[in-house]
Amino acid sequence: MRKIFENYKIATAVFAGVMGGVVTLVGMYAFAPNVFRANNIEDLQSSSKQLARYASLNTQIGFDFTGVSEIANPAVVHIKTTMSGGSGSKSMPQDMPFNPFDFFGGPGGPEFRFEQPGPQMATGSGVIISDDGYIVTNNHVIDNANKIEVVLNDKRTYIAELVGADKNTDLALLRIGENSLPFLKLGNSDQVKVGQWVVAVGNPFNLNSTVTLGIVSAMGRNIDLIRSKGNQYAIENFIQTDAAINPGNSGGALVNTEGELVGINTAIASQTGSYAGYGFAIPVNLMKKVVNDFMKYGQVQRAILGVSIQEITQELAEDKKLGSLKGVYIADVVEGGAAQKAGVKKGDVVLKIEGEEVNSSSRLQEKIGEYRPGDKVTLTVNRDGKIREIETVLLSKEGEAKLTTAKANNTSEFLGMSLGNTSQADREKLGLKSGIKVEAMQDGAFKKAGIPKGFIITHINNERVYSVRGAISVLEALSGSIVVEGVMPGGEEKIFAVKLPVKSNERGE
Repeated sequence: MRKIFENYKIATAVFAGVMGGVVTLVGMYAFAPNVFRANNIEDLQSSSKQLARYASLNTQIGFDFTGVSEIANPAVVHIKTTMSGGSGSKSMPQDMPFNPFDFFGGPGGPEFRFEQPGPQMATGSGVIISDDGYIVTNNHVIDNANKIEVVLNDKRTYIAELVGADKNTDLALLRIGENSLPFLKLGNSDQVKVGQWVVAVGNPFNLNSTVTLGIVSAMGRNIDLIRSKGNQYAIENFIQTDAAINPGNSGGALVNTEGELVGINTAIASQTGSYAGYGFAIPVNLMKKVVNDFMKYGQVQRAILGVSIQEITQELAEDKKLGSLKGVYIADVVEGGAAQKAGVKKGDVVLKIEGEEVNSSSRLQEKIGEYRPGDKVTLTVNRDGKIREIETVLLSKEGEAKLTTAKANNTSEFLGMSLGNTSQADREKLGLKSGIKVEAMQDGAFKKAGIPKGFIITHINNERVYSVRGAISVLEALSGSIVVEGVMPGGEEKIFAVKLPVKSNERGE
């Protein structure tokens, strides 16, 4: 009996030690997430205080969605953009065929726009995805913007820095200089089911923090919208919902009943440009990959399989004697592409990617879009009735199995002056709200005026400067004598008078 008791004490001590170690590790991860923090979105979501908000979310009270709203509302922001010049939003050419699928705003533009002389303004929405200020929105919300302003649910306002933008997925990543922000926990869009409840949160028609309710109407919608804008490598595998969304909802959140982000609201189908019961959201799983690419590499690492694909219809299945309607038909294989190098042939039917079934072209595109050049994926294909597994090394659109990194700074040149965007650290060090840096100086009007390398331009003709793109847009519209204000590297404020060349049409030529 004594021996049994001693063994019991030893076992108890070992168990206590193991549990103590587990508790310690869990505690370290919960209360000191920066120790483990890597440059990806999953680790950015490790804030224990923020995730504790979800512990109180009660979704078992019938049709009461107040808990979901209380979680989602503070994490959805209002985005206001400014674009130089123009006399209003672009109109649709009269000879252009009508397309019922469009970004929010229909023929009048992609967001809710304000018609006014001079600089144009538009509004949209965004979703906070980390407590240190990362925000996801649509690319079409911030495209061509000189200034991106973010207004939080509590009315605090910030000028956002553009981290990355991708036209092929219509996603963009912003960042503001703030910490301890409420953010939305990321869900799994692969688990979203048709018929489940979802909540849409955004700022339609410039109305802040609007919450609407609906269901998931369909999955895997390919409405050929992003590709129709000239984006050859567009990925469309939208979640369709009947939750009411309107112009200004672009970039807003589609949330499940657990308060998790499952999609980014992007487009509508409507005869008028307003709500008609058909809304479309980008799946959050695709968004995760795009955002991680922005954070790690500064640009999207797009993997290409190198095939032409076709939906399998009853007619095609009978014509090609496929024996089944499952999978995606390979209509052609690109010479030298990833599929051709791996042994995929024209006429093959792709049934699975990494063990996951693909039964539509849009799903195959999204699945491949979750990988990067150089990644190995296993394709399960049906060839003449025989099932084969083919390991494929994905390539970039340039045909290479390697990653590329964007330039660290967005630099542009104007009349011999090379300009780069300032970082948040640069601005905080000098106490600036905005500004762009002179990266290099060649002979020209600006060098002649005495502007040195390292000078940070904050204003041009009393107009505040927020980005290189915005500054170039302003300068291109000016001629003759202008005033450039800013700060020297040491913090001294300086004003320079610059004489730009007079444009030929102003000389009467």
